[in-house]
Amino acid sequence: MNKYNPQKHHRRSIRLQGYDYSQEGLYFITICCQDRTHLFGEIVDGKMILNSYGEIAQKEWRNTSAIRDNVLLHEFVVMPNHFHSIIEIKFQKGNNEIGKFQSPSQTVGAIIRGYKIATIKKIKDFMLFSERDNFSTGELQFAPTAPTAPTAPTAPTEKIKELDFKIWQRNYYEHIIRNEEAYERISDYIRNNPKRWNEDKFYGI
Repeated sequence: MNKYNPQKHHRRSIRLQGYDYSQEGLYFITICCQDRTHLFGEIVDGKMILNSYGEIAQKEWRNTSAIRDNVLLHEFVVMPNHFHSIIEIKFQKGNNEIGKFQSPSQTVGAIIRGYKIATIKKIKDFMLFSERDNFSTGELQFAPTAPTAPTAPTAPTEKIKELDFKIWQRNYYEHIIRNEEAYERISDYIRNNPKRWNEDKFYGI
């Protein structure tokens, strides 16, 4: 297995034609923010500090296994402008008619699409709630007992608006993990991604 190269592998998918991405196995996936914009927080002293939107991205990914009983999450990390994870599909869902309507589609592509849709919706809801909250506070700012203004979210709201809510790039990268050596190497890469941020191809973009 070739060493993972972010600059190379984020350009395009290397999905195998004819490969069944719903079959059992381990997959390394990477999703980038639109235009590789820093939307989810910042790296401080080698640690990822999530902002409000980064917390949403993390929470929704953890929810993936809750709504898909045959998906297990391994290492993952939300970075300022991208996201890495290893997911495991533990077994194939049955093809009976009832099963088709009981759970979301189980292919890797469907899992990623569902995750993207969920994060976009939750981020939109959060922004709408924040704007309403700030508007209400503004109406009362001259009242004798005006409440203290809430702390402004650190999330880059204007950047998201400029991107027209296209938070994620359309495509994503995935790699089939075929052996334990590859699994350990990729797990190490994910765990240490924040520490190596200054060396990352996305740093400073």
